[in-house]
Amino acid sequence: MAASSSNTTVLLLLIIATSASLLSLAAGRDFSIVGYSSSDLTSTDKLVDLFESWMERHSRIYETIEEKLLRFEIFKDNLFHIDDTNKKAANYWLGLNEFADLTHEEFKNNYLSLKPVNTRRDTVNDSSSSSLSTVEIRSNIPKAVDWRKKGAVTPVKNQGSCGSCWALSTIAAIEGINQIVTGNLTALSEQELIDCDTSYNNGCNGGLMDYAFAYIASTGGLHKEEDYPYIMEEGTCEMTKADAKVVTISGYKDVPANNEQSLLKALANQPLSVAIDASGRDFQFYSGGVFDGHCGTSLDHGVAAVGYGSGEKGLDYVIVKNSWGPKWGEKGFIRMKRNTNKPERMCGLYKMASYPTKSK
Repeated sequence: MAASSSNTTVLLLLIIATSASLLSLAAGRDFSIVGYSSSDLTSTDKLVDLFESWMERHSRIYETIEEKLLRFEIFKDNLFHIDDTNKKAANYWLGLNEFADLTHEEFKNNYLSLKPVNTRRDTVNDSSSSSLSTVEIRSNIPKAVDWRKKGAVTPVKNQGSCGSCWALSTIAAIEGINQIVTGNLTALSEQELIDCDTSYNNGCNGGLMDYAFAYIASTGGLHKEEDYPYIMEEGTCEMTKADAKVVTISGYKDVPANNEQSLLKALANQPLSVAIDASGRDFQFYSGGVFDGHCGTSLDHGVAAVGYGSGEKGLDYVIVKNSWGPKWGEKGFIRMKRNTNKPERMCGLYKMASYPTKSK
């Protein structure tokens, strides 16, 4: 106990003594692509410098010095993991993003909230099962598709600490098909789903995209985001915020599980809601490249697939829109390797995909 107390005191004095001068340096710090340089790992002084700079960059303020010391230790552990991974990974890299002061357990508890079920078709009525797809499925799909370039993807949103990934995934797919059918890219309300779709989904405590599609089809549509803005927490359902719903869907369809050709055919037509396993530690700090790191297939996060293609090294990938803000990954997106030896593909990407249908 005495040795531990002495070490804590020394570190505390070090931080207090250097904080004022380091804060003045933080704003002008020249960050590398991953947010640190090799020299930052060489001494406690440099680590404290880096931590203060990171705090300034991400507007992080801690209420007590004890909390600051705790977060500094977590920050160091994450930094060493990032650096070690970057020395080994060939196709992607990690960086010091806004999650660098969270343990991986804290991160998972706050940001992973998908609530999958054993079988969607037994528990959700697929109201579009007998309808035609919005656009006739192509037999020969393009080599690459990017719905961002086609104007069917809204800017990346940030779910915050609300476990609403299922709602943002649902909305991204509906925004996409609405633009394809009507020509209008309209940001829609995730908050309406969080507040009002409560029969099967659980607001900030998780949900499932198929449930949300069924709800929207049965209730007549969704408000614009500007009419029912996102507040990063559960609110009271206000179905009468606007006089009319602005976007409707006919229903939804499920993509056959673990079938790459079916998924790519569907994705060639429109953005998809997909579920992935994002519980791997590298996901927390993904910064760029084609991700082919360690991950499982226990689905815990809802995202949107918005395209596919091939990288400079010949790596085939799916373009995924995440909901952790534009500072994460490649401006909020991640490219996930799609040609692997597992039928469910990288992080279970092919296990549970679906898309809304919309009549012209």
